[in-house]
Amino acid sequence: MILACHNLDKSFGEQVIVRNGSFHIEEHEKAALVGINGAGKSTILKMIVKELPADSGEVILSKGKQIGYLSQHPMTDTSRTIYEEVKTAKQYLIDMETQIRSIELELKSLTGDALDDRLASYHNLMARFEREDGYAYESEIVGVLKGLGFLEEDFTKPVSALSGGQKTRVSLGKLLLTKPDVLLLDEPTNHLDLNSIAWLETYLMNYPGAVLIVSHDRYFLNRVVTKIIEVEAGEIHTYMGNYQDYASKKQQIREAKLKEYLNQQQEIRHQEAVIEKLRSFNREKSIKRAESREKMLAKMERVEKPVELHTDIHLKLEPSVISGNDVLTVEHLSKSFPNQTLFTDINFEIKRGEHVAVIGDNGTGKTTLLKILNEVIPADGGTFTLGSNVKIGYYDQEHHVLHMDKTVFDEISDDYPRLTNTEIRNMLAAFLFTGDDVYKLIKDLSGGERGRVSLAKLMLSEANFLILDEPTNHLDVASKEILEKALNDYTGTVLYVSHDRYFINQTATRILDLVNHKFVNYIGNYDYYLEKKEELTAAYAAPLEEPVTAASGANSDSAGKLDWKAQKEAQAKERKRQNDLKRTEEQIEKLETRNQEIDTLLTREDIYSNSVKCQELAKEKAAISEELAELYEKWEGLAE
Repeated sequence: MILACHNLDKSFGEQVIVRNGSFHIEEHEKAALVGINGAGKSTILKMIVKELPADSGEVILSKGKQIGYLSQHPMTDTSRTIYEEVKTAKQYLIDMETQIRSIELELKSLTGDALDDRLASYHNLMARFEREDGYAYESEIVGVLKGLGFLEEDFTKPVSALSGGQKTRVSLGKLLLTKPDVLLLDEPTNHLDLNSIAWLETYLMNYPGAVLIVSHDRYFLNRVVTKIIEVEAGEIHTYMGNYQDYASKKQQIREAKLKEYLNQQQEIRHQEAVIEKLRSFNREKSIKRAESREKMLAKMERVEKPVELHTDIHLKLEPSVISGNDVLTVEHLSKSFPNQTLFTDINFEIKRGEHVAVIGDNGTGKTTLLKILNEVIPADGGTFTLGSNVKIGYYDQEHHVLHMDKTVFDEISDDYPRLTNTEIRNMLAAFLFTGDDVYKLIKDLSGGERGRVSLAKLMLSEANFLILDEPTNHLDVASKEILEKALNDYTGTVLYVSHDRYFINQTATRILDLVNHKFVNYIGNYDYYLEKKEELTAAYAAPLEEPVTAASGANSDSAGKLDWKAQKEAQAKERKRQNDLKRTEEQIEKLETRNQEIDTLLTREDIYSNSVKCQELAKEKAAISEELAELYEKWEGLAE
């Protein structure tokens, strides 16, 4: 055990964050703190690193061990460049190297015992330097910075000139390079693109120390952690396994508790009815029996009803009008900014009912594409056409559709007067606005809270084509699940940008990957994208600087000219081949099994002594052999 929290208590006024909470982290263990927004996860991290005092309880760190902490808003504002700032994490190695070089210069002028003593110091320093992998620290810095999405030309930028998200990435890189014994990470995947998140997953899985993570990224937690520490209503519970294991176990426990609660309530009602009946007899003996039962009932340890889940709220999202089959057609679209080309000559179509996720690295132009489609900014070239009866519902990260002087409740009720107060409150509760929160002014809300109001309005819009920019940002897991369910039940069309891989896996039927200024089309969810990414990127969006041989040049040129329709047809053809191959194998297996059954039947006396039955089986066997011959040939063709 490297870190332990015993009997932690923390409250802010009447709000209880944690009550008598305990958990521990083993050496090398990867664990996650989970809970709804406001449950107290970040507060617990701050108590561990002594940024906030606990009301009572203790935090124990093993002797000689160090903690490294990444908050959601790290303080990194310096005139140093990105590379210089991150390099400070290796200052002890730099100092050691300077000392080694200094001793090397001294050795030339020393003799006798002085030389021996200095040589001993030199060898000790060299051994330690090599043990700490001192010769590789510069390449390690470059590897971490590139892994977190910085390009080499970014290394010389001053940290003070960076955005908040970029500063967070610098802080994360610096922390990872210090290699503390325990890493505490508060939402480390915020501000990272998909490639950087995948890199961080691998880094943390192989990290030699212990890691405690606060994150709403379920895909990330499934990949990295082996223990879940849940904070719920002031209590802490520990579950072994990744997020999926936790969610499954949590559901089982809740169902068991609910069943126990309902059974007890039924027993209480039964006992109360019996007591009432005994008293109605109005006889001394029956009254005493009633009093005895009342005492037993009073002593019964009551089972608390399990907390109602947000997922008990079912949002229905339905378009008011059905659109035509062709929802969106994009032809030869291009967009550039000074010194930056986002995309060139892109073509794609979206049909009614499709749920399309747009993914790609930060800065490739995903949000810009959505703004062009909503006519917020113009394209440089090309056109896009909306189909008949298409009604767009747009969710953007700037929340242009909100009125700053209205309350949250009025923002919904004024736009949708047909809704009852209960319906409005249910919708807002799904997006974490409960109690008096609904009477807050929009202008007083944080960016994340405004995003949730915008999303709630969109869910009520009855649009038949939803265009969403990072819809899961600032949502806790329960709210994400509600949104996933609503989108999966939605009969309209959806186009969205997201970095949430779990959300993409749950809701996308197709993925457009913006890479090397082109779109690569994947007919499937995120898992399918991962499976085919390398192959299809090489075929349809290879970097322009990649050399091609004379023999392959023509093929590469023609592949580069294939538009999304050709990609779609090629993938559909491959999937059909795979399905046909599977069906053929199943038919072969079925017929071979029947062939064996016939052989077995023909050895039975009641069969071989019956000439009519023998002829029937022989005829069936011949038909099977003929069909198998055709299937074997078909299988061979499909397999090739």
